[in-house]
Amino acid sequence: MGLITLSEVKPGLKLGNDVHTSRGNVLLQKGKVILPKDIEVLKAFMVHQVDIDQERVGASNTGSRGTSTASGNTGVEKNGERSNKGAGAVTAPIVSSLHEEYEKMVGMTKNAFLSSLAAELPVYELRTQLEAMFVHLKQYNVLTFSPRVMHEHDYVYHHAVLSAITSYQLAHWMELPSKDWMQVAFAGLFHDIGNNKVDPLILHKPSALTTEEQEEIRQHTKYGYQVLKQAKAINEGARLAALQHHEKVDGSGYPLQLSGTQIHIYAKIVSIADIFHAMTLEKIYRKAQSPYLVLEQIQSEAFGKLDPTIVNVFIQRSTQIHNGIRVRLSNNQIGEIIFSDRDHPTRPMVSVEGTIINLMQQRQLHIQEIISS
Repeated sequence: MGLITLSEVKPGLKLGNDVHTSRGNVLLQKGKVILPKDIEVLKAFMVHQVDIDQERVGASNTGSRGTSTASGNTGVEKNGERSNKGAGAVTAPIVSSLHEEYEKMVGMTKNAFLSSLAAELPVYELRTQLEAMFVHLKQYNVLTFSPRVMHEHDYVYHHAVLSAITSYQLAHWMELPSKDWMQVAFAGLFHDIGNNKVDPLILHKPSALTTEEQEEIRQHTKYGYQVLKQAKAINEGARLAALQHHEKVDGSGYPLQLSGTQIHIYAKIVSIADIFHAMTLEKIYRKAQSPYLVLEQIQSEAFGKLDPTIVNVFIQRSTQIHNGIRVRLSNNQIGEIIFSDRDHPTRPMVSVEGTIINLMQQRQLHIQEIISS
């Protein structure tokens, strides 16, 4: 069909090429089947013509009648076991999920942390479980993943595991050598292990800390490094992450007031994961914050506090969510993301009952929660 004017665009047609905004951002992707709301988006961005695929949508079939499909007769029941109907039926292995492996990881981390003062860290066992969890990494979205069950006193262990996953993901996004990925995950998992030596009454105090209490809390970085120096199969970068994850690139952090390149890259990665999950995970005395608002706070921290290059990678990659996901805004309105500007990824355009809300212009609003993708 080729290029057609906007007045000729009808729902059901398929795009032959990406549609771009005047600034060069991708508005709608090649191959997308046009929906009525997409026509409104095209009008809003004053797109005059689009390239339509000549192949009719639904004209071809990827499978024959005899081929098993998701909706056809696969012989596999929803619980992951093959149906017993018919002779020779066998039982298929039950495939685990990210949530199942995550919960196992939290349990193992809890046991390891509680025994770390008296026994050697079971690094090899923890590594095996991390690997089992990372098999499901495609299911992980840093903005939407949350524990199915979290007991209020297990916050520390959930925070550790989430920091491990996000640090591993970020190392991958930054294209660090693959030999670093698991060590970065260890760095995220163990960065706060020194808290075991801190007085729990201080550690979990809901009110403001005194100067002396703040100083005691800061000692957890040194405690953690000391614990990890005794651990096998962990490299120096992972140990330094425990020591340095509260250092700032401008030298204002602790415990050594390091700056710039003096801070190990593992520590720079973990500090971002640590901040993000500390603010978006529910605590006993504080509600979880909007992941989008937290990203904006992290972005503001990039000026002098956090490594701006790593922050940019984290924000750009974590917000690469397909248009069409449903979100709840801070005024409780429900809508769909219809366009994300790569220059302002935390403030996309959201369609609410046919009205397009530009969060860049309406700064009093923000995305409070991602409902579904």
